[in-house]
Amino acid sequence: MGRQEKPLDPGQGPVVRLAYDLRRLRQEAGGPTYAAMVRRAGYSVATLSRAAAGDQLPSLPVVRAYATACGADPEEWEERWYAVSQELAAREQADDAPCPYRGLARFEFGDEDLFFGREALSADLLALTREHRVVALLGPSGSGKSSLLRAGLIPRLLRAGRLDEKGTAVCPAAIRVLTPGAHPLDRHRSALVPASGEGETWVVVDQFEELFTLCPHPAEREEFVAALLTARDPDSRLRVVLGIRTDFARRCHEYSGLAEVMRGARLTVTRMSTAELREAVVGPARAHKLVVERALTARLIADVAESGYALPLLSHALLETWKLRWGRTLTLDSYERAGGLQGAIAQSAEGVYARFDATRADIARRIMLRLITPGTDDTPDTRRSTPRAELEVLSGVPGTDGVLEALARAGLITLDGAGASLTHEALIHAWPRLNDWIGQNREKLHFQRWLTEAADAWEAIGRERGVRISPIRLAQLTAHASDAERDGFTPLEADFLAAGLATHRRTLRNRRATRAVGSLLVATTLLTAAVARRQRRLLCGQGARPPGLVLPQRSNP
Repeated sequence: MGRQEKPLDPGQGPVVRLAYDLRRLRQEAGGPTYAAMVRRAGYSVATLSRAAAGDQLPSLPVVRAYATACGADPEEWEERWYAVSQELAAREQADDAPCPYRGLARFEFGDEDLFFGREALSADLLALTREHRVVALLGPSGSGKSSLLRAGLIPRLLRAGRLDEKGTAVCPAAIRVLTPGAHPLDRHRSALVPASGEGETWVVVDQFEELFTLCPHPAEREEFVAALLTARDPDSRLRVVLGIRTDFARRCHEYSGLAEVMRGARLTVTRMSTAELREAVVGPARAHKLVVERALTARLIADVAESGYALPLLSHALLETWKLRWGRTLTLDSYERAGGLQGAIAQSAEGVYARFDATRADIARRIMLRLITPGTDDTPDTRRSTPRAELEVLSGVPGTDGVLEALARAGLITLDGAGASLTHEALIHAWPRLNDWIGQNREKLHFQRWLTEAADAWEAIGRERGVRISPIRLAQLTAHASDAERDGFTPLEADFLAAGLATHRRTLRNRRATRAVGSLLVATTLLTAAVARRQRRLLCGQGARPPGLVLPQRSNP
């Protein structure tokens, strides 16, 4: 006999109400076991059981299969599913109460009043920047580096400024925050020019590891590092703060000047203490006159302690718990219903994904994979900021804009005027479906990233007509890009491939022509040699005496 299902209150919300109705449907069908339903539904016992658990909205195909297995009309239940999906979307838009938690998104400069638990580390970073002109902030993914730079350091720089030789505080002339991108110096050259006026210009380079994951050209990397290191000169009027993931620290030591910074002017982001974690949980709620149950605070501290650097997971779990709050109280029960520390991201992502039909689900998959830079043996998978031009390839597909908005509304991706990116790399490992997509398409993703970079380089040199694509890459094109998948190429990528394929065909034709001419020359040479040998034999035959032939002797007159 299966486990007893927990009771459901249909008044708790549309998802719970749908699960309640599915259970009632099963009872009205005679109460078949889930094992018996599997044969008609085509889904596992676990999948069918989760559909009626009320924790998250099941996908439309699962609801249809559940109804079919119970002898009900799947079309009727499809209408119910769409009604629940629309009600959820309307609720998300209607809840305009400000949320004190950022979810997967980083804290920005304006979020200082919600940024708790990092006061001591922010002060340490400010002190380090006063001692050194170029400093490095190191920490693993999920340690909160980006938030520390924006909501911790920058407000303190604006308030305290820098102490000059006389000990007087001088405010910055400008503070510029950037990420390297694929062509860092071309993109940010102007940002490294000090602003006019009194004070120095501060350049905060977040996600410095993009120099290694997105910039493919060693010379460009060296030029960008050299430009940043000019800030070591007091006359430069520049100061630089680098935010670097710990697993890329070794790569930074490849540059001598940067290695000196790493040795003498770096600060490592440490794990939060119990007191700091408590402040990170309770502080934002207190600022919004909300209450966090003591049992929930204790559970969160324990869960984070077991998970190590898990601040994005903590923040997202708190965001989802806030959505399920009871009045002004965040409860342990709401936290568990949201999926807990490890499950909240996956539950949120699956909840959004489940609302897509098959077409929109495929669009979502293609969008998410465009936002990934696949790792190698030495580097992990990372996110990439995807330009708008790449997303416009999908925008012609009906429903693409709606998918982008749904993913952004759920906090999974971030949209801006330039393009889109994953809100945090924690999503790569916390959402099993995305992790599976990456694993299944790893070689294809490597080819796609090469194609994007090669097409950009081809554009930069004026679209040279005779561009050559190596036979290995052409083989990868055949292996990883079917005719249907080539619809996902940007116009620039498609033009680059067309030019490369045209060059390849011309090369093959020239080779065939060369081989044909060569074969003709060889045949002509052999024929000429054969004719010459025959002529020599004939000439030699006129003066030769056949064996056994005796000619008569002539007598002298």
